[in-house]
Amino acid sequence: MASTPDSRQDPDALLARLNEESQASARGKLRIYFGANAGVGKTYAMLAAAQRAQRAGQRVLVGVVETHGRKDTMELQADLQVLPLQEIAYRGQVLLELDIDAALAAKPDVLLVDELAHSNAPGSRHPKRWQDVQELLDAGIDVWTALNVQHLESLNGTVGAITGVRVNETVPDTVLDNADEIVLVDVTADELLARLKAGKVYIPAQAERATQNFFRKGNLIALREIALRRTAEHVGDDVRSYRQHMMQTSRQHNGADHSAWNTSGALLVCVGPQAGAEHAVRTAARLAGQLNVRWHAAYVETPALQRLAPKDRDRTLAVLKLAEELGGSTAVLTGDNIAQALLQHARTLNCATLVLGRPIPRPWSGLWRVLIPTLTRQLATLAPALDVMEVGFTESVRKLAQPLGRLAEEAPVTSVWESQWARYGGAVAACLLTTVLTQPMLPRFDLANIVMLFLLCVVFVAVKLGRGPASLAAVLAVASFDFFFVQPRMSLAVSDVQYLVTFGVMLVVGLLIGQLTANLRFSANVSASREQRAQALFELSRELSAALQWEQVVAMGEAAVQRTFGGQAKVLLPDTHDRLIVPSDLPADLDSSVADWVLRNGQRAGMATSTLPSNAWHYVPLQAPMRLRGVLALKPAQPRWLLIPEQVQQLDTLARQIAIALERVHYVEVAQGAVVQMESERLRNTLLAAMSHDVRTPLTALIGQAESLASSVPLTPDQHASANAISHEARELSTLVGNLLEMARLESGQVELHLEWQSVEEVVGSAIRAARHALGALSVHTVIAADLPLVEFDAALMERVLVNLMENAAKYGVGTPLHVPAIELTAQATPDALELRVRDYGPGLPRASSGKEVDLFAKFTRGKNESSTRGVGLGLAICKAVVDAHKGRISAHNADGGGAEFTITLPRRAPPLAPDESTEPVEA
Repeated sequence: MASTPDSRQDPDALLARLNEESQASARGKLRIYFGANAGVGKTYAMLAAAQRAQRAGQRVLVGVVETHGRKDTMELQADLQVLPLQEIAYRGQVLLELDIDAALAAKPDVLLVDELAHSNAPGSRHPKRWQDVQELLDAGIDVWTALNVQHLESLNGTVGAITGVRVNETVPDTVLDNADEIVLVDVTADELLARLKAGKVYIPAQAERATQNFFRKGNLIALREIALRRTAEHVGDDVRSYRQHMMQTSRQHNGADHSAWNTSGALLVCVGPQAGAEHAVRTAARLAGQLNVRWHAAYVETPALQRLAPKDRDRTLAVLKLAEELGGSTAVLTGDNIAQALLQHARTLNCATLVLGRPIPRPWSGLWRVLIPTLTRQLATLAPALDVMEVGFTESVRKLAQPLGRLAEEAPVTSVWESQWARYGGAVAACLLTTVLTQPMLPRFDLANIVMLFLLCVVFVAVKLGRGPASLAAVLAVASFDFFFVQPRMSLAVSDVQYLVTFGVMLVVGLLIGQLTANLRFSANVSASREQRAQALFELSRELSAALQWEQVVAMGEAAVQRTFGGQAKVLLPDTHDRLIVPSDLPADLDSSVADWVLRNGQRAGMATSTLPSNAWHYVPLQAPMRLRGVLALKPAQPRWLLIPEQVQQLDTLARQIAIALERVHYVEVAQGAVVQMESERLRNTLLAAMSHDVRTPLTALIGQAESLASSVPLTPDQHASANAISHEARELSTLVGNLLEMARLESGQVELHLEWQSVEEVVGSAIRAARHALGALSVHTVIAADLPLVEFDAALMERVLVNLMENAAKYGVGTPLHVPAIELTAQATPDALELRVRDYGPGLPRASSGKEVDLFAKFTRGKNESSTRGVGLGLAICKAVVDAHKGRISAHNADGGGAEFTITLPRRAPPLAPDESTEPVEA
């Protein structure tokens, strides 16, 4: 809501602006070189600007610049000081990233950080490079960077639909929106394709693939249009911000020219209480669509318009709702002068064109225009550079239906005439009371003092009853003073002509006081309404900040909404399966199915909406930053409040605060659960490690003694079988303890890979020998390619993986026919990977639920929860941990022909060349 212009600045706005300026002065400036695609020259333009800045005396430092081997780009970087990159070890490799601490210590005037959307290596301070840039900016360092349009988060889906390529590295739009400068680097699609073919973007092989996929001409044109529009939006925001700042700083200078700049062509349509205002709104929407510009609708509420009949006010609100449905933004302004309020709003929105409805011709309209100029003439006088368009009046336009329908008709409304008669009757009564009370004062007081009492009566009536009753009180006060106090008394005749001047001055002063007092009362009501809305938001924010349970959030939110809108309010929450929870105390007329629709679709419904408008409740989705958190249902005391834009914004803000509080409480519970789970996991690993170390030694001794006993003579057959059973059971228990210890070591991160070039055939044979005691009579059939090259991996750990897979096949892969091998182990190599497969011919993987195969690799997960087969479900978890440490992947599925198949894929590179014997030095 906006008010009429004032020469004095708002202290709160002034303090906020000073605070923003102080923060901006301490923060570094962000310049983004923005382009539609890779290869348009963003890095080149950034380096060229850095060269000019360095020649101008600025200290420029290169933090990260990706030249991609381009000769001209590398030449531009040659004269600039380069910051050494930070080395980060990750899975046996060394990755180079921006060294933030070194940049903060160097404190350059300008730091170049290329590829803003880059994802940092694991172990870096921040996961994304744009977060590094934010820290540098907070430290007061100016940063220049580069960004492609496809990396904006909001455009990720749009770009993917256009190009068919999924972009994984994105940057929040707020980074671009908050940038101090955006430099658009643009080339045509044909020029970019020419650069691509010339090898200035990628090497020839990559360029050929890029031309067939992402760099198609249609894609380039579409992305170029998106980049141009996104840059234009940012520039438009800069223009509006500059103009608002300019108007705030120079508002105290009367007569300063702040006319709108017609850079965007935005339209502002004025909505009035007269019939036919909807025609002006439709015309403005059509013009905005043809011109492809933004448009706004505003209604100025003056003290006179505030006293309109309810049906006229409802018609105005219906027109504003029509404007919202047609895509315009709406606002209700307040002020004494409609032209000044509209002009101020147009300047704030940078609208250079105003659309007005033409006044309905009346018999006395010509004389009225002579006395009081029309709104069009007032706007033309106040802002000569403003374009004003009048829309013709037509009676054939469709009349808008009552915005609230049957609900508005059922609402009890006090009769307008009854209210008016009460106010004017109060003015007459006040004048009669003043006359009666001043009669005894006539002999003792001068007439001038009695006149002051009558003026005081006019002021009192204006404050309590408004402008109209105050005008009537001024006329009655003059008449009463003439009739009862001026000679000849009890007559309207005047013996002294000088009293005519007194009467005239008294009447003018009374009318003027009534007008000023009514305006002051109107402004006070507006300020009180604003203060109430701000106070409601402040109280709710303060209460929600201390809430730690969702029950508290629900109770506080419902109470805050009821304090603001009256009536009833209910907050409905979903369960863990996103199904709405229906409380037992749900009001009878609140439809839970409508609330469920709102939760599933994320849109408003119910009263004052286009979805089920006959419902007595208004349903608002509780949209939090991450997801929908529930539904707010409201049955206000005054249904027409839901049509006032300011009240709707207030409701949206309350709902947003409730949703954010619910999301905060949710993540508090998630964090608490994660802490408990981490502590439980740590305690379990500690216990497993301790138990494994203490149990393994006696088990080893028990196995040795059982084997010695079995080989000793003489033994009876029963004693020999018992000794073998003891040895077998001890080995089973030793394997279990070994798995527990191995899992604890892998979880603690103490395992380091010993990568060496290994023969796959030797590791497979060693694993078969190690698993022989668990395989028993089952045979293993191996299929290993004869030309299988050496592969780099940890032999001991990979042997453990194969042993676990074969033991798992021996346990669960039962039911194998005699004519096929019990277990089949296959090894083959592709150009970039080694594939190992372990297959059995048993019943296969369980099909109890979808995704069960993935769950098999979780800790303490067994193929059958209730089974006589021994084990605790750690073998496959160890396999997955080892394979993940090798940067590989493991999967399981049911094979064709029956049985389960586990596939291990390890990345590989070309083995080193063996030294040539002919080149070895010959000993002397």
